[in-house]
Amino acid sequence: MPRTSTIINNSHLVIDTSMAKPDTTTIVERKGLGHPDTLADHLAERLSRAYSHHTVARFGAVLHHNFDKLALLGGGSEVRYGAGRMTAPVRVLVNGRAAPMCGSEKIPVEEIVETEVRAFFAERLPEVSDHLDIVFNITSNSSPGAVLTGDGVPDRTRWFNPRSVDDLRVRLSNDTSLGTGWAPENAFESFVRELVNHFSGESVFTRAHAWCGSDVKLMGYWDGDQADVVLCVPQKSRHVASRVEYVRNAESVLAECHRLAGLRLPGAQARFRLNARDVPEKDELYLTYTGSSIESGDEGVVGRGNRVNGLITPLRPMNLEGANGKNPVYHVGKLYNIAAQRLAERLHETTNGHAEVHLVSTTGQRLDQPWRILVRLSAPYAEIDKVQALVAETLGEFPALTDELVSDGIVLS
Repeated sequence: MPRTSTIINNSHLVIDTSMAKPDTTTIVERKGLGHPDTLADHLAERLSRAYSHHTVARFGAVLHHNFDKLALLGGGSEVRYGAGRMTAPVRVLVNGRAAPMCGSEKIPVEEIVETEVRAFFAERLPEVSDHLDIVFNITSNSSPGAVLTGDGVPDRTRWFNPRSVDDLRVRLSNDTSLGTGWAPENAFESFVRELVNHFSGESVFTRAHAWCGSDVKLMGYWDGDQADVVLCVPQKSRHVASRVEYVRNAESVLAECHRLAGLRLPGAQARFRLNARDVPEKDELYLTYTGSSIESGDEGVVGRGNRVNGLITPLRPMNLEGANGKNPVYHVGKLYNIAAQRLAERLHETTNGHAEVHLVSTTGQRLDQPWRILVRLSAPYAEIDKVQALVAETLGEFPALTDELVSDGIVLS
């Protein structure tokens, strides 16, 4: 495999060409909008944006914060044909750190958080919005490294307690971590994303079928000719009057799956298993009051769901960073994953081949100067100058990337 190694803006860049393209065999998972892990991811990101909006409006800068350890603990529910109710609240554990002050001005952190949590559930799962127990575990403790010597106050202690925005240390990597991206998706990966969105979000199907819940999950296997899919699609109990109706609704989901597979995977054989744990004769069914398992004991934790490209792909390169809720200014677990994915897509468009990108940071060093950059391309004759130019362009975009995140221009799926 031809390799080029160089230094670009103090970063060690390695470019491999003629790498083998990924095997056709694909295993892919996607969690829908109502899945507890997706709920936790999206709520954490919403809290980060709300806090960022407030501090930018008040102080002209995003203050230090992280909400990426948020967790949801499932409540209790009672489900009957044609009816249902919540019997215990969903607990929202808001774990993280946020600057509570800037100078002498107090930042209403808990008020911001509570407002956003309640608005989020009112939009996403309205049946849950009046059954929430919000627990605040938000600190302003500094990271390790604030060594006391004499009467002075170490600068590091001011990260979460700044005297003014002048105390903010920005554009330095907060951690030694990495971001990973690849492109392009194959037809099956794109189909998986579309199918889950079709059943868990706004679509012609969900608008026509009020019983369709949003806690959709899909696991798929693809060998290039055959698709084998295990799919979970809940039904909302108050819209399902009987077991017969539930079974009929499930048949309509399967028919829709085959219709979309015919459009997106023409000529391929597709097999679908729906709600594999159902035992209809015992009335053990994926029938829910809210459309999500968060109503009944299930939990959701940031970082356990879809990666920044919206998929979980164990046969593709990926890392375990949970991007949602992380600070959009300096947190490499967020910024490097988004940047790596964008760079991979640009390299794919430029080389017309497969591209992988890995950005590796060193804590405390400049964000736009990763410690290591690895670019792997299937194209045998990639123009190295163009590749280097695209890398430099991507590294120069971190301020604009922060602005996109704060202004809701990027949706992490």
